[in-house]
Amino acid sequence: MEKNNDPIINDNNGKEIEINQEEKDSEIISDDNTISNNENITYEAKVVKIPDKLQSQNILTFKIIIVGNSGVGKTSITNNAVRNVFFDSYRATIGMEIFTLFVKVNNKLVKLQIWDTCGQEIYRSLISNFYRNSSLAVIVYSIDKKSSFKDIDLWLKELRLNSSPDIKIILIGNKSDLIGKREVSYDEGAKYLEQDGIIAFYETSAKTGDNIKKIFEEIAIELYKDYKKYKITDISVKSYGSFKTTNSSSNKKKSCC
Repeated sequence: MEKNNDPIINDNNGKEIEINQEEKDSEIISDDNTISNNENITYEAKVVKIPDKLQSQNILTFKIIIVGNSGVGKTSITNNAVRNVFFDSYRATIGMEIFTLFVKVNNKLVKLQIWDTCGQEIYRSLISNFYRNSSLAVIVYSIDKKSSFKDIDLWLKELRLNSSPDIKIILIGNKSDLIGKREVSYDEGAKYLEQDGIIAFYETSAKTGDNIKKIFEEIAIELYKDYKKYKITDISVKSYGSFKTTNSSSNKKKSCC
């Protein structure tokens, strides 16, 4: 059933929800912390269980959209992060599914509303309508499918046409556990850090859980920094991925797997 032509989709609890396109996807509620430009601030993040009495919490909510070809593991990544589960086979996502993940950044609770999109070409014109108001996008390819890697440019074009021109983008090479079937090298993926808007690159395994929660913890930190109007001068290289720096013309990288 539709109301005011707004799309109806299912959330990860199996409940039918209505997404009102006129409402803001990010709700920013008053924060007790003082805004600071102190570059020595240390940010720590951890995925947490759904808090009790959510209505009493001051929560920052951000919309994250995940795109990529069908079969690259978008739903597997999300299910691993949210539910700590992995299934050897999935039915293809039809349209869109929404998942919710809570991350505690320092003393602030951040709610990531994760929009898991279908990858089939037949639905691409439909899902482009959901890009609007996304705070950050995640593009996923599979390291054992060169074709999914070649389509990164297609997804970048779609995002830049249908979302904010300054949207932050993270690139993920999934299925890093399939070492013997690798068709895309780590360095090939890391080269995308040279493109504007792509702030990080990871290789992950939804099957083993490698780097999965780390991705969403880092996403929460980056979005929380934006909210705090914290001026980023450098993003440190972590062992689980490569990050673009803003104070140097060169990009640092370190293999994660």
